Amino acid sequence: MGRDARHPAGPGAAAHWLPTLLVLALLGGAVAAYRFDLGPRYLGWYGDDVTQDPAAVAPPAGLEFPAWPAPAPVAAPAQPQTLVDPAAVEAAVAEGLRDKDLGKHVVAAVGDLGGDGAVWTRDDDQFLPASITKLLTSAAALSALGPDTRFTTRVVAGRSRRQVVLVGGGDPYLASKPVAPEEAASVYPARADVLTLARATARALKGRKRVRVVYDDSLFTGPTDNPKWRADYVPDDIVTPITALWVDRGASPTGYGRSDDPSLTAAATFARALAAQGVKVLGAPTRGVASPGAATLASVESARVDQVVERLLDVSDNEAAEVLAHHVGLAVTGDGSFTGGAAGVLSTLQSLGVETGSDVVHDGSGLSRFNRLSPTTMLQVLQIAARADHPELRTLITGLPVAGFTGSLAGRFASADAVALGDVRAKTGTLSGVSSLAGLATGRDGTQMVFVLAVDKTGKAREVDVEAALDALAADLAACVCGAG
Repeated sequence: MGRDARHPAGPGAAAHWLPTLLVLALLGGAVAAYRFDLGPRYLGWYGDDVTQDPAAVAPPAGLEFPAWPAPAPVAAPAQPQTLVDPAAVEAAVAEGLRDKDLGKHVVAAVGDLGGDGAVWTRDDDQFLPASITKLLTSAAALSALGPDTRFTTRVVAGRSRRQVVLVGGGDPYLASKPVAPEEAASVYPARADVLTLARATARALKGRKRVRVVYDDSLFTGPTDNPKWRADYVPDDIVTPITALWVDRGASPTGYGRSDDPSLTAAATFARALAAQGVKVLGAPTRGVASPGAATLASVESARVDQVVERLLDVSDNEAAEVLAHHVGLAVTGDGSFTGGAAGVLSTLQSLGVETGSDVVHDGSGLSRFNRLSPTTMLQVLQIAARADHPELRTLITGLPVAGFTGSLAGRFASADAVALGDVRAKTGTLSGVSSLAGLATGRDGTQMVFVLAVDKTGKAREVDVEAALDALAADLAACVCGAG
């Protein structure tokens, strides 16, 4: 066959090859789209209609398939051990405990989740707990207040017709304004806000256009700066002065740092929001006390206590922990102060069956360097929270950060055994020279353990190295075959 016969020339030839070239181009594009995942994402070949899924297409009429039989088990399911073997635990962590970055005082304790077996301990003496103190505060709040409790911020009628009183209810997450729609999916828990409160108040005033704003933050008493904290914590904006009324966790109205007077800042924010509704606010807000039985004009409610606990454990929120401790003090001792809160927390734990011994607690957050806890106290709190007969405490377990994934553990365990990722859940604690972890670990054989790991004399060791050493110990537990029997 000659060359001209294989490749005819002229206009007719071009017309002859166009369909073939078009098919090849389409096939090439389809291959490229498949290779680079372009089709479904960019070319619109299919949408969200489930009928386009082949599995969703009904078989032809008259065609019947036999039932799919359940496969026989390959082996009997493994039954995880419920008790911990102290000797196995000691062998698992022995090498990690020799890490010099842990310093001169290393406290460790491991027990089973149910609290029925033996507990392995290393130096079972008191230690400076730092932020794992929040586990005690959270357990006490869930028990004494109840997981469904909410805190109400109210506006009530004042002593004259031209006066309204903003009454703080101790809402730790009261906000200055509603969350923007684009932020709603990422903000947890939901926040009450004073702009919404101001709008409701303006409606309740029924045409009154001139008012004075008084604010009442008397729910909490005592100093707003804990005398057992370092003197620079509040002045240096490490923590907000603790009051029963604030917005945005006590943020400064300048947008930088924290407010020196969170109650006044909250009242001023409310007054501006009220003015924006067409109500003239006379003068600056002043502190006062609402009259007993004063009529409520408007109110907003906080998130539930269990949601607050989830948040504060996840990010180690010092302010929220202190507010909850004050509420526990009110509920248990009638004293909404740092002293009353600390007493209320220990009293509540004792009522739950926790043996607190000579433990000393001065705050709800763990910022105080005068706090002292026994590791067995912490183990008991975790064990009781995991028990089926205390469902009100369940959030203490579910709210723990997950190693390598969430909250204060999201950036941890990078250098530890990967077996710990997802199998360790724990609350962190950090102060200068102090680091701690307390939570749960699931061993390689399925044994579920509660543990406390703490060091409080790390000297000149770098914080990141101390944390890595503790992470490695927790990972050793996750890799351990630690079940008894």
